[in-house]
Amino acid sequence: MGSYRRPHELPEALELLAQGSWQVMAGGTDVFPARAHRMAWGNPNDADWLDITAIPELRGITREGDGWRIGAATSWAALRDAALPPGFDAVREAARQVGGRQVQARGTIGGNLCNASPAADGVPPLLVLDAEVELASARGRRRLKLGEFILGNRRTARAADELLVALHVPAARAEARSVFLKLGARSHLVISIAMVAADAEGRVAVGACSEVARLWDGTPLTPMDDVRGSALYRHAAAAELVARAQARLAA
Repeated sequence: MGSYRRPHELPEALELLAQGSWQVMAGGTDVFPARAHRMAWGNPNDADWLDITAIPELRGITREGDGWRIGAATSWAALRDAALPPGFDAVREAARQVGGRQVQARGTIGGNLCNASPAADGVPPLLVLDAEVELASARGRRRLKLGEFILGNRRTARAADELLVALHVPAARAEARSVFLKLGARSHLVISIAMVAADAEGRVAVGACSEVARLWDGTPLTPMDDVRGSALYRHAAAAELVARAQARLAA
């Protein structure tokens, strides 16, 4: 293992990122299993580790101005248990199904997005909420729509010297009821085969069916094939989940 730093202030973390190459770590529920896999194959990738869990600015859920702010290091458990408007119901349902309670206590919403798995459970609910990501570096800050941030399988628009610090959700999007449905080999502790988030205003996002979750515009889906399911199966599963989500919202 390489160097390890755990700064308590955001400027210190950004300065470290500006000076060298660091593996950012929050909950570690994605990066450590991936490292264990590499070690098993003789490629440990002894990176320098930047632990951001001691930075207060990166945690918590607050109402600010014309929307809501979620710190990138906010845990799934905090999202699961927070008293939030109905637009966040889909996020809270996803949080209840991300691994077991230990993973929910340690894993973070920002880590889920930066890991950029096609099956990242946080992405469809946040797409429905029209969420933006806030990136910070020693050079300044910028915001991107979530759909512009995740570029593909394990690929994001984050530069090497940038840190995902927060998510921002417009207040208007937070008021429409929302739901999240996930299909896997079992109900919990499983990677999604297909998942859907939808709200009462008609917005639908489909995940785990392509490299990047997308808002669905009603055009035919073209899902991917992989070890968890064929394209044909995913097409049928996603259509069924969309129908069930819309039925729940109508009821």
